[in-house]
Amino acid sequence: MPTGNTSSLTLAKTIADLAIDKKGERVVSIDLKGLTSITDHFLICSADTDVQIKAIADNIRKNTPTKPVRVEGYEKMNWIILDYIDVVVHIFKTIEREYYNLEKLWGDAKTIDYSEDDS
Repeated sequence: MPTGNTSSLTLAKTIADLAIDKKGERVVSIDLKGLTSITDHFLICSADTDVQIKAIADNIRKNTPTKPVRVEGYEKMNWIILDYIDVVVHIFKTIEREYYNLEKLWGDAKTIDYSEDDS
């Protein structure tokens, strides 16, 4: 169950920075508090190649203070999910991100866009 405190936002920012370090594109956090009990934040980013998607996921897994409780998608490298309970990370291949369009699905939620300048 998500804790709903500021530590989830801090974790989302840390993960965003780690994704940006490996050239993750269009890094955005969706604040889901009050909209669902699944998690506090979705952190979404994308990349064009399997190698880059794996590099982003590996960098996040190796450099976060806790490890994800569930990992999905390493087999096909189209969409990797790292579940940190309070933050669920979605690392998409660019074309898959456009198809699933989670940002539109959760259009009522507040978002934070991250870039290298924010790091």
